[in-house]
Amino acid sequence: MNLKLSERINKIIPRIESKEFLESKGLGNEIAIYIFDYSPVYELEMRSQIEFIIKQVEKKQSHIKIAHVNLFKLIIAYLKNRGLLDRALKLQKEKGDKALYKALSGPLNEEKIAKEFIEAAQPDNNDIIFMSGIGNAWPILRSHTLLNNLHPHMQGKPLVVFYPGVYDGQGLSLFGKLKDNNYYRAFQLVP
Repeated sequence: MNLKLSERINKIIPRIESKEFLESKGLGNEIAIYIFDYSPVYELEMRSQIEFIIKQVEKKQSHIKIAHVNLFKLIIAYLKNRGLLDRALKLQKEKGDKALYKALSGPLNEEKIAKEFIEAAQPDNNDIIFMSGIGNAWPILRSHTLLNNLHPHMQGKPLVVFYPGVYDGQGLSLFGKLKDNNYYRAFQLVP
């Protein structure tokens, strides 16, 4: 991992433990969505860093509850619970990615996944929600449309999105290559 990313990761815990962060102060009427962007080269390292951050916060600040939702795992569980996973895998094998994407566009529309996400994240019972697995879930699920659908459900709880790409304050670029529609409602977690 490079030094700059390491320095940014070291700033996460103090940031999310702050009263300003937990109370979403200074955000106006915007939902408290924070992006922690990083090069996808560091995806595996970031997975372990996320778990480390959660454990450290739980150890130091036991009153702060963090829920972590991995979008890819959420989608797999959702498809499995609906009896669609095996059929989806068979369809992908027989007819390819485009056929799979088309077939899953209904069951995996962003409104349905937003409801599943909220059920998994339980904002009533947690102070902070972490979201990861965005790169694995692409292209079946687009992060900017999911984030738009989460707005009415987050109950003012901060959402930290661990994003394998670039967030420039105006838009998201998955993997630093795929420009998403402009998404301006989020804030950088740490510069």
